[in-house]
Amino acid sequence: MRRNPISPTVDFDCDGVQHGHLRLPHSRNDSAWGSVMIPITVVKRGQGPVALLTGANHGDEYEGPLALFDLARRLTADQVTGTVIIVPSMNHPAFLAGTRVSPIDQVNMNRAFPGAPDGTATQKIADYFQRSLLPMADLVLDFHSGGRTLDFLPFAACHILDDADHSARCRAARDAFGAPFSVEMREIDALGMYDDAAEGLGKTFVTTELGGQGSSTPNTVAIARRGLRNLLIHAGIVVGDLDLPPTRFLSQPDDACFHFAPQPGLTEFLVTLGDPVRAGDPLARIWPVHITGAAPVTVHAQRDGLLMARHHPGLCQMGDCLAVLAVED
Repeated sequence: MRRNPISPTVDFDCDGVQHGHLRLPHSRNDSAWGSVMIPITVVKRGQGPVALLTGANHGDEYEGPLALFDLARRLTADQVTGTVIIVPSMNHPAFLAGTRVSPIDQVNMNRAFPGAPDGTATQKIADYFQRSLLPMADLVLDFHSGGRTLDFLPFAACHILDDADHSARCRAARDAFGAPFSVEMREIDALGMYDDAAEGLGKTFVTTELGGQGSSTPNTVAIARRGLRNLLIHAGIVVGDLDLPPTRFLSQPDDACFHFAPQPGLTEFLVTLGDPVRAGDPLARIWPVHITGAAPVTVHAQRDGLLMARHHPGLCQMGDCLAVLAVED
């Protein structure tokens, strides 16, 4: 296996607070010997658990970066036992462009794992996380939101894993995050995900979906900041009391939770995020936009549940994920 070209400007074995970069050589038209400089902070004091905290795996999701840039500024070494590795904008080129995928190679980082040291820029970043950062970690938190094309109820999530003990560890960490909703999540497109990479190495892994629409709100950012603190306390890295507001437990029992647009058009939602629905209830109408006088197509719920995610903005393409249901446990 070839050596990854990324070099850190921080020392992961050194106590104290270090602010630096992961430097990825990147030759381009405006800089023959240029670099992609991914911000990173390491806060370490002695031996203890290691938390790897990431945001902007997708570049148009903002609660994670807001919470993590703030944590990197405030966290001091005397507050921790162990190590906190903070990467607020994991896919930094996409984050700077405000896009889901990297503008350099059009690769979705959350479908690029395990990556490749001699691949595209995104694959090189994924490989560095896979082979260098993930093996250091005990706890992995990867912030997500809906980006520009989805909007979610604010939740923390784990996955059902084959190993019961591993699954229980992830579930306990999810619950400690303290989001308004706590989900055992089903993935419809899991191949190459960072989630699978971390879980495949046996790490305690938590992810989130904290809103969307390509922006953030005071509420969703507050959820992210509180959840960060809670998880570090749960891991034994920071001392304090958990701040756990009430949560509602959701699961996704089958693929009938996912609804896709049968045609392109203008979307009119008939239910609101969090609303309960019964199988057969109308979820949305899709209006044709290239002709007047034509009737819309109605999309009906395939099962009972509540609306946990919806498409954004108003126009959709055929095949877009239109609505996602979950079942309250």
